[in-house]
Amino acid sequence: MKTVGLVVEYNPFHNGHLLHLRRSLQASGAEASVAVMSGSFTQRGEPALLSKRARAEMALAAGVDLVLELPILYAMQPAEWFAFGAISLLDATGVADSVCFGSESGEIAPLVELASRMEGGETPAMREALRQALAAGLSFPAAYAKAALEQGGDSAAAALLGNPNDTLGLHYALALRRLASSMTPLAVRREQAGYHDADLPAGGSIASATAVRAAIARGEGGLNEAAPYLPASSLRVLRREAEAGRMLSAGWEALAQPLFAALITRAPEDLALVPEAAEGLEHRIAAALPRLPVPGVEALLDAIKTKRYTRTRLQRLLAHALLNHRGSPFSRENLARGPQYIRVLGFSTKGRQLLKTMKKTAKLPVVVRAADFPHPQLALDVQASAVHASAFPSPDIREMYADYYAPPITEF
Repeated sequence: MKTVGLVVEYNPFHNGHLLHLRRSLQASGAEASVAVMSGSFTQRGEPALLSKRARAEMALAAGVDLVLELPILYAMQPAEWFAFGAISLLDATGVADSVCFGSESGEIAPLVELASRMEGGETPAMREALRQALAAGLSFPAAYAKAALEQGGDSAAAALLGNPNDTLGLHYALALRRLASSMTPLAVRREQAGYHDADLPAGGSIASATAVRAAIARGEGGLNEAAPYLPASSLRVLRREAEAGRMLSAGWEALAQPLFAALITRAPEDLALVPEAAEGLEHRIAAALPRLPVPGVEALLDAIKTKRYTRTRLQRLLAHALLNHRGSPFSRENLARGPQYIRVLGFSTKGRQLLKTMKKTAKLPVVVRAADFPHPQLALDVQASAVHASAFPSPDIREMYADYYAPPITEF
């Protein structure tokens, strides 16, 4: 069964995601789809609006056939390792023939060509050029484009890297080469809503996830405003989860109390061990805490953000600190080993067939129940999910540890 792979967050699943799914199936000629989805925290270091199970349910109801969890070891990383972890998982299934991502340009050839010239991936020289560009105040995509151009990339490809999803596309192409994967990279053009668009467009049906979440944060009235931009199945799940007290509509502020406890009780030298903490950032955080007007996450981010430190990097640092991440698991050497298991969150009838095929083709253990596979990487996922669910308006211990109690989603 020809299958296309997708790398997603579905935070939440909206009409733009549905369009991407349909166009990915069309572009690849695939009969089935497998999505690698971030779990409780996203690549930008933000807590997801809903649990990973609820978001997997949305995906399956919309037509995705198999949903796998991207381990948090990779889900909350810069583009290089986020892409490497996701592509490694798709390749390890042995069933994905292609991977299709949404991009601003819809062009794959220039990114594949640039990846071929960056055969070894990001060199130390390029990482230093990127660091300097970020320190100068450029956004990550703009900084990456500048660094790539300085390291020998052509201007046409570098121009594409001014777009966040095209930048991710380059890293998908790099990961495919690094793994010598047989999966074909494909791109479909992202339409009508930009990645960072903060407002719901008037009279449209497609909005960014950022705009949808902002509307939902306004309560029931906001959810009604977001309804035209969501599949009916997603709206149903959102209403159910909101009524059950299982939604983080307040975003980071819902986790402010445990985050501040984690930061206040750490000495700067201890905070320096947290991923993304470097160049004295730990001292900047320690100095900012007693000067905040209120103990809020937004206030903290405003206090420590500079041209040198992007909001995304700071959010990831705070999430790592909250989750007590540190040390060798997050080293480049360990990340280069790739994910160590394939975690199944849910599947359709076709997905069940894919899982049967994966018994023969998978390069990694396929995990259906977390309790059956004790592993340090998976323990990080379980911990992240428990912390995330503990911040729900109506926390429940079985929801916090649903990794142990609940089977994969098969009804939607």
